[in-house]
Amino acid sequence: MSPREFAPPPLTAGGHRQTLLGFWRRRHLRWDLHADDLVVEAGEDVAILARLTWHGDGERRARPLLVVVHGLGGCDAAGYAVSTARLAFDRGWHVARMNMRGAGEAEALCARLYNAGLDGDLLAVLGVLAPQVSSVAVAGFSLGANLALLALARGGERLPANVAAVAAVSPPLDLAACARALERPANRLYQRYFMRSLLAAYRSRQARRPDLYQPGLERGLRTIRDYDEAITARYGGFASADEYYARSSAGPLLHDLTRPALILAAEDDPMVPAESVARWPLPASGLVLREMTRTGGHVGFVAPTCAAGSFWAAERVMAYAEERAAATSRPSGPGPARPTPKPPSSAVLPPSDGSRPPG
Repeated sequence: MSPREFAPPPLTAGGHRQTLLGFWRRRHLRWDLHADDLVVEAGEDVAILARLTWHGDGERRARPLLVVVHGLGGCDAAGYAVSTARLAFDRGWHVARMNMRGAGEAEALCARLYNAGLDGDLLAVLGVLAPQVSSVAVAGFSLGANLALLALARGGERLPANVAAVAAVSPPLDLAACARALERPANRLYQRYFMRSLLAAYRSRQARRPDLYQPGLERGLRTIRDYDEAITARYGGFASADEYYARSSAGPLLHDLTRPALILAAEDDPMVPAESVARWPLPASGLVLREMTRTGGHVGFVAPTCAAGSFWAAERVMAYAEERAAATSRPSGPGPARPTPKPPSSAVLPPSDGSRPPG
């Protein structure tokens, strides 16, 4: 599968247009295939929910798997996640739409708060799923893209040997720069959208687990930085928002990546400044590709494509994933095999009907 050139209609060009149009075009997408709910225990009082759709041909181990990770305020039902996963499935891949801890319907299983640095949650999911398939690729979007790159960089022996690649779309590689960008007057709409979601999520968790969360911490918070200072840092084990941003940004780790990765971003992304993506040195090995389109907005990439919701990035992600999976499956000569880490505990729940609203 070769991706077509990103060629949005002229009237749709521009960071805000692409961002908002992408949301609008994908807001009604729903997962209409069978899905099994997999719950992975990723630590004390931490359960991760992933929704799996397998090809039912009895050849599970012969097929690759795409793991999709959503962004801030999203969940497995987000339009971009559904579009990408459906394209992957139609191309013959198994798909897993992972919820970060407590996101979407996962809150009923785990009331813990997610953040950009919890790469161990993704590693736990990969540890369960990777032994069941031929190879694995991860597609992360926005906050989930940063998380996926962190898992690739910091996974060590926990990263299964058959993880072929990570594709990171609109990744906030410098979290502090992105928090500042959201405070620009032109980005008030996005800031309000995210804050409504974050504050509602905190109130819901506080009501569910008053033993964990202090009431009233969300009052008076107006910006993402305010929220990260008062809540994310407090419950994520960081001294401050600045420490959280410094320790959880994937940008400084790109140079040390030893597995293939695609970084796909737009120069006019209103939330992720282009300079915050472009400035990080990449490995001399050439294993990491950085592609920046002139327009595309934030997880917008609206253009003619075979993916639902006019999501051209899904087509580019799958072309890259297929290329890397094929390269991984080719014999590489004699040598010791890398051990596959022992998977964490997991459980499969009854199938989901795919009727959740998009996040």
